[in-house]
Amino acid sequence: MTVERSHDIGACKRVDGGITRVFQLLGKRWTGPIVAVLVEGPAHFADLRRAVPGISERMLSDRLSELGTAGIVVREVEEGPPLRVLYRLTESGAALKPSLLALGKWAEEHLPEGGACGEPLP
Repeated sequence: MTVERSHDIGACKRVDGGITRVFQLLGKRWTGPIVAVLVEGPAHFADLRRAVPGISERMLSDRLSELGTAGIVVREVEEGPPLRVLYRLTESGAALKPSLLALGKWAEEHLPEGGACGEPLP
């Protein structure tokens, strides 16, 4: 016996489009920590690599490119020698600071220190 259920699809709750876009960008592994470091001020590539333990150079480069495309980060080349690259938040990126601080505070109050089996959270 098959039971037919009907419901108004329009009445279903849906995730806000803005929240979806935010987490599509910032929800990627490593992206949040990179932005959190840059919220404190501009940083060179090597400094970002050291500030985000476990990230590879390739992944850092990829994430910085994505953030640049999204208008969150600007890449500035400093003439050398040695040639160095500095990354800083745009005005849009800097506007994330209050939200990131609030999320960090929430995490301190509501999330355990480690992930599954005591492993650190990424």
